[in-house]
Amino acid sequence: MSNRIPESVIEEIRNSNDIVDVVGEYVQLTKKSRNYFGLCPFHNEKTPSFSVSSDKQIFHCFGCGKGGNVLTFIREIEGVSFQEAIRILADKSGHQVPDQENSDREETDPKHQENQTLLEAHGWLTKLYHHLLRHTKEGKDGYEHLVERGLTDEVIDAFQLGFAPNSKEFTMKFLENKGFHPQTMVKGGLLSYREDGHYGDRFRGRVIFPIRNHQGKTVAFSGRSVNGGDPKYLNSPETDLFQKGKLLYNFDLARAEIRKQNEVVLFEGQMDVISAYQGGIKHGIATLGTALTEPQAKLIRRYVERVIVCYDADRAGQDASYKAATILKKVGCDVRVAQMKDGSDPDDYIRSYGSESFRKHVLEAAVTYTGFMINHLKQGFNLNNEGDRIQYIERVLDEISKISKPLERDHYLRELAGEYDLSLEVLEQEIINRRKKQGLDKDKNPETSYTNNYKETSRKKQKLLPAFHNAERQLIYYMLHDASVSYKVQEHIGGAFNLNEHQVIVTYLYAYYEEGYEANPGQFIEQLPDASLQSLVSEIAMLKLQPDLSDAEVNDYIRVISNKRSEQESISSLELEQKEAERQNDPVKAAQIAMRIIEMKKQLRSQ
Repeated sequence: MSNRIPESVIEEIRNSNDIVDVVGEYVQLTKKSRNYFGLCPFHNEKTPSFSVSSDKQIFHCFGCGKGGNVLTFIREIEGVSFQEAIRILADKSGHQVPDQENSDREETDPKHQENQTLLEAHGWLTKLYHHLLRHTKEGKDGYEHLVERGLTDEVIDAFQLGFAPNSKEFTMKFLENKGFHPQTMVKGGLLSYREDGHYGDRFRGRVIFPIRNHQGKTVAFSGRSVNGGDPKYLNSPETDLFQKGKLLYNFDLARAEIRKQNEVVLFEGQMDVISAYQGGIKHGIATLGTALTEPQAKLIRRYVERVIVCYDADRAGQDASYKAATILKKVGCDVRVAQMKDGSDPDDYIRSYGSESFRKHVLEAAVTYTGFMINHLKQGFNLNNEGDRIQYIERVLDEISKISKPLERDHYLRELAGEYDLSLEVLEQEIINRRKKQGLDKDKNPETSYTNNYKETSRKKQKLLPAFHNAERQLIYYMLHDASVSYKVQEHIGGAFNLNEHQVIVTYLYAYYEEGYEANPGQFIEQLPDASLQSLVSEIAMLKLQPDLSDAEVNDYIRVISNKRSEQESISSLELEQKEAERQNDPVKAAQIAMRIIEMKKQLRSQ
């Protein structure tokens, strides 16, 4: 694929995007020694096993095995093609990528073409609807509605809010003039197919809220009626581009602020996010009309640990808060739940009391996950009834038993004992019993283990490998970091490594150096055609070995590898002799050869 974009351009873009900075936009990284560590974004874990090397410009997860360079990371995390990953990185570094749109369209599959067409159409309509709202009489109703809601022009522009005219065919004609086929636009939820057999506008007479993906491209719309039309809210249908359970509203704009604040505020509605943004709270995001899903929670956890759930204060909102908080806690977030009075929603509260009051009395006063759960559980019980009260206390003890920190457990147990006049000693015993049943009787502090567990695992893994296997891995490590080592190995044994995957890696490595490239594991990874090979190279490149290698040590590695290959060849030769003896009906000779083979294999295994 790299033939479409010049190699020199790819190299310049890659070199301009430091892998630590890029990965840091998606994963909370902490520097430990020379590398950076964080929770792997590709599998669920509670102890960081995901390592990023600034020196080598590669990443590797010691848990799931994924690894590669900055391009590999973008492809995996965003689920995009090689060329799309190049363009994402080019946007980050301010580079221009040669336009290959026509050749791309000829060579890509129809589904990809359709998605690209819909992205383009959404982009045009975002600009059109926003222009109509801000600069034409057709958008007056929508503009006045937003102004009445207290929004400024600056915020309207920031979120590209728009208005779709109350016309059956305005949008359809606009799209047709741009060369878009109505049938495709119906599939993308931009037009409707009417009962009379004609195409028509889907969002007419509505204020338009563009919904962007995490790269900032519009993939759907949410429309609110301003003249009493039904339904009051109308959203785009789900498509390949727009999956409600995977996207989060405003995530693209909020991402940098989330990292800066080291927390995120999770709202239910788009207006909540926009009102908070206008008040200076710019790290807010929202679900898209559905309950929070586990993929959304995992996405949040990649970026930040602390989450403030700020849903509506009515019963439905609090029930939704309970579900969201439970999912966020499950994926490892530090959850707080904001509380508002009078059953209001965040947008109403901000307009009534101001953003400063919202920040101080709602967000900063948010209660802990356990505090919220203890209070929320009361709704299901009549606490004046003795039986209900005991059941409620049992449920609260279940929640407290899950808390990892002894001090926090003690705090809530004392509160519970005081509120219901219970023995603290009895409650403590109940917690001990519950934690034993759950396998949580030993308090652990995973934060202190950070990289140590994975260094130890890596050392154990290497010790468990046969000597020749370790020799091949370690020699490849030095070959990746020093072209002169690679030249010497090529001269002595060429591709005669014992493991097939190692043979493939060194073959590509020899070709890489022959093309004039310098030692650079991050750049070399791009030459490998297979993701499993890329992960293996990133793992080998992350080995903790001495930086310098003498000629004698190189020779020792070569000797171990060659001896293993020689012994394997000897066994293969004996196996042929055994078959020949059997063919000649000489069972004694065949048995003697078999014993020699068994002994040689036993010696190989012990090496």
